[in-house]
Amino acid sequence: MKTLAALVFPGFETLDYFGPMEMLGGLGKETEIITVAKGRDPVPSVHRQRIVIDKTIAEKNDYDLLFIPGGDSALDAAKDEELMQWIRETSANAERVMAVCTGTVLLGMTGVLDGRKATTNKLDFTKTVPLAPNVNWVKEARWVEDGKFFTSSGVSAGMDMALAVMADLFGMEMADRIALGCEYEWHKDANRDPFAKSAGLV
Repeated sequence: MKTLAALVFPGFETLDYFGPMEMLGGLGKETEIITVAKGRDPVPSVHRQRIVIDKTIAEKNDYDLLFIPGGDSALDAAKDEELMQWIRETSANAERVMAVCTGTVLLGMTGVLDGRKATTNKLDFTKTVPLAPNVNWVKEARWVEDGKFFTSSGVSAGMDMALAVMADLFGMEMADRIALGCEYEWHKDANRDPFAKSAGLV
């Protein structure tokens, strides 16, 4: 079983987090999801529901998998150097690192994506990617895989990326079973990105 650290911070985007967690939870035996935050208090999402914390960043940084959601507040979280250092250390220890939407920008601002390909939310693309100038930002992609790093476009794209990670770790048959169990139409083509066009990026 893989241990998965799912980082949260105040104002995290709801679907960025809960959609991929449904997929990354697998069939119940593949991953153990551990919700991580800086402090012990329940953390509110952008929609104000609060999520209980399993571990703080001070307690542990060696997880098999790391997941970072997005949300406008991700850029505020980037101002916290203690949190940024935890992301660096945990990314170095992890077998796979995932980020969704502006969570990819947060990850990029730590420096761990320098020289790597990544993508993020297309509506915010032009104003956020300059914050991590050493990342090779991909304008048109549903998600991007570069080594152990998987990054996705906005919000719902995180579910497609999460299934791609499950396929990478446990096989395509397993990922297909997860998608079927969720009655989810999985977009398996990482380059299928109509939102890049609607945002005027391509």
